[in-house]
Amino acid sequence: MINLSLQLPQHSAAMKFSIVAVLAFAMVVLHGSETDAAVVKREVPTDLESLSKYFKELSTLLTSTTQDLVQKLQAQELNAKAQAYLEDGRAQLKPLADSVQAQLQPLTDSVQAQLKPLADSMQVQLLELWNKVLDSAKALPASSK
Repeated sequence: MINLSLQLPQHSAAMKFSIVAVLAFAMVVLHGSETDAAVVKREVPTDLESLSKYFKELSTLLTSTTQDLVQKLQAQELNAKAQAYLEDGRAQLKPLADSVQAQLQPLTDSVQAQLKPLADSMQVQLLELWNKVLDSAKALPASSK
């Protein structure tokens, strides 16, 4: 009995499958050539060529599909890493933002307390100015017709 155990480190399942498929094909061809002596020689090359072409196309398809899958998995992995990085950054900055807000709140309250009387005074002065303008406009003589 032949030991066909293959150790393929870091190869994808599709690559392992294609190797197994090629080995199985080779065994079928060898077995068929030993037991089927009635096959006409000119038919064998045509069958072998078409089977060979089929397996080459299958191998190409498996290779391209595997490469596409690997690229998609790498893109998803990169997305997951970026998301984790952003969440980690948010988690690290949240305490700092809370601390800055807590430190600025007294300053904000103080500035607001100082500006409120000034704003109220300006509002009163603007209202008085508006009333004077209205009174002046009323005192103007009516235009003649």
